Amino acid sequence: MAKKRQTAQTTPVQKPLVEISEDEQWRLIEQTGVLRKVAETRKPKETTDNVEPLPLADEIFNAVVFIMPLTFFLIMMDILIHRQYARHPTAGDIAGRLFTNLPILSIFVFYTTRHKANPRMQLALFILSLGVGPRMIWLINRGSWLVNMRQCPQFATIWLYTVVQLNLNWAVLSLVVTGAWAWYTGMKLAL
Repeated sequence: MAKKRQTAQTTPVQKPLVEISEDEQWRLIEQTGVLRKVAETRKPKETTDNVEPLPLADEIFNAVVFIMPLTFFLIMMDILIHRQYARHPTAGDIAGRLFTNLPILSIFVFYTTRHKANPRMQLALFILSLGVGPRMIWLINRGSWLVNMRQCPQFATIWLYTVVQLNLNWAVLSLVVTGAWAWYTGMKLAL
């Protein structure tokens, strides 16, 4: 180790082949435009930090991409819970439930998708997930069949959406906390 230090200190410094004055060096740099090229390559990196807001049409499209599958999921959960309790919902019943739930779901999805990157929105979705998931599990285990038919499809849809929209670490933490709560209280999802 000591020998390496001595050899590093004793190596002679080589002189440049051509000596150019500092003024001449600056003139060559300005003529070639090297500094401008370096500045241009750094600008895109700086703009990635300042994210520009999306146009309204893109925000609406992003919301619709989530609204459509969530609507189908809500309809499916509504049909499944009715079938679970040996009820047969008519198309009018499903359309009526969809007519009342779709506007609220659409507004909720639009604004949460718009502000998904905001840490406050992530915290709000995390708290909502911690509230909705255990509530739905509790309803399945202890609620009456009428309350289950009215509330569980919406809770399942919101719970699924919040977990999907959360960042991975928050989503996993939310599911772990909900699973730990279900295990601690003796709740189960299978009937």
